[in-house]
Amino acid sequence: MFVKPKNGRSVPDPARGDLLPEEGRNVEESQYWYRREIDGDIEIVQPENVGEPEKKVTAK
Repeated sequence: MFVKPKNGRSVPDPARGDLLPEEGRNVEESQYWYRREIDGDIEIVQPENVGEPEKKVTAK
């Protein structure tokens, strides 16, 4: 799942041992991240490139 911190929030990422960057990142879905969302620390978003199928190039 892709998460971003809400404005002005510093949110620890326990799996990486650092803070969640402002632009967000993919994280493993867990109770930790759902609690952060309920607390108003993060938002769960669809990254811009997700949902668009990749174009496959085939040699002819």
